Amino acid sequence: MTFVESQGDRKYRTSERVGGLVECSSLQVELRRFDPGWQVDLTLECTEIAVLLSGQSKIRWTGDGHRQEAIARPGVAWICPAGVHESDVEIIGTMPESLHIFLPPSLVGESALSNFDIDPARVQLAYAGGVPDPMVLQIGQLFRGLLNRSLEPTDRLFLDGIQMALVAHLLDTYSSARWHPAARVPTIDPKRLQRVFDFIEARIAAEISLDDLAAEACLSPFHFARIFRKATGLTPHRYVTERRIEAAKEKLRLARSSLVEIALDTGFGSQANFTRVFRKMTGLTPGQYRALVTD
Repeated sequence: MTFVESQGDRKYRTSERVGGLVECSSLQVELRRFDPGWQVDLTLECTEIAVLLSGQSKIRWTGDGHRQEAIARPGVAWICPAGVHESDVEIIGTMPESLHIFLPPSLVGESALSNFDIDPARVQLAYAGGVPDPMVLQIGQLFRGLLNRSLEPTDRLFLDGIQMALVAHLLDTYSSARWHPAARVPTIDPKRLQRVFDFIEARIAAEISLDDLAAEACLSPFHFARIFRKATGLTPHRYVTERRIEAAKEKLRLARSSLVEIALDTGFGSQANFTRVFRKMTGLTPGQYRALVTD
């Protein structure tokens, strides 16, 4: 096992590795499931790019000497260059699918020279934690499609393209000369936001209105809707729908309930509405998804 391959198991000892990229020596890609808990302190020996694919959690950690906190939801990413020390990492929610890409220290520099004609000595990535990054999410989803199976010749060409796209994005967005943390925008207090999240999880089977959520945050509906979108990147309606879809996926994986029961238990009201929304959000019907994950 190389140092790249061992990084995930060393760093995330309390998580479950549920997928990985096989037959690849240049980088390691892992899909992990996290339950609430603490991770070990570690100074990275390679560059790590992590992005949440599903689930939600509040995360507190110290990275690059700074104490930080973020709400992790799909599309939120971490860019951790080699040599960065992370400690006191606390995960407060469940994250069923978190994708982690480990790059050898030389890979970004070598790619900078060979593909982009940039002096490797001038390439240094910044540390960026808990930042929404649609491009990293898209790249992570492409990697996910290659996990847990032998690679075909055409897959290897595809993998080379994904890897080059990732390095290009890192150099363009997260090089020390380019990266500037986003200015803090006044937003909802994290404790109020967590109360809203908890309220949604507890009422997932019931009707939830904007007034209900705003009252939980002690804000007017108009003000709540604006700052909720700033805090999460989603409207309240979209967020609730995504959480209902995730809850339905968990029930479909267990294969214990009928589609009608799942529709009612996750707040869709009817099987027809459940099927319509599920297909729109995932591209599959609930029955197709269940067949896929329970084979």
